[in-house]
Amino acid sequence: MGTSDQQLKKTLRAEALARRDALDVRWRIEASLAMAETAEALAVTPGTIVSGFWPMRSEVDVRPLMAALGAAGARLCLPAILDRTTIVFREMARGAPLVDMGYGTQGPGPDAAVLEPLMMLVPLAAFDARGHRIGYGAGYYDRAIAALRQRGVAPRLVGVAFDCQEVARVPDEPHDQPIPEILTESGLRRLGADL
Repeated sequence: MGTSDQQLKKTLRAEALARRDALDVRWRIEASLAMAETAEALAVTPGTIVSGFWPMRSEVDVRPLMAALGAAGARLCLPAILDRTTIVFREMARGAPLVDMGYGTQGPGPDAAVLEPLMMLVPLAAFDARGHRIGYGAGYYDRAIAALRQRGVAPRLVGVAFDCQEVARVPDEPHDQPIPEILTESGLRRLGADL
């Protein structure tokens, strides 16, 4: 990817995050709660390992959705940053203590079991209708998804964002892991890589 594409990604990320930050706080809370009501549409079978994320700044708060999925029998996990390039997914057990994970997030401590999610709720800064996403620039999720696939695990990827984070087109790179589904306040929709 050339320098102009990298600059475009940086600009698209900043613009999408500015739109997200401008959303009314109460509205964001209500939209996050409404997204939790779509848990049934995700059709998660009991025992399915689902990774979520602890919300940062103005992100969608997926904790109500995770609680609904957990009530439906899913096993829940959250990402833990191990080093500058690697995240793992630690089991989030009811009543287990959470520890500071940096960036204002929390998650299960090092004693929690490391799980391989079969469904991943993926945070993002921006996305397009083809299923390409812009993360926060560190590439943790792209590497984690690639590592799971190398081990024969093909997780269902569901991006979670607000509608205002959609952009016309994300410049894609060979290492990018497209997301086939996106959950926003408008509902769950399939994204097509052929657009």
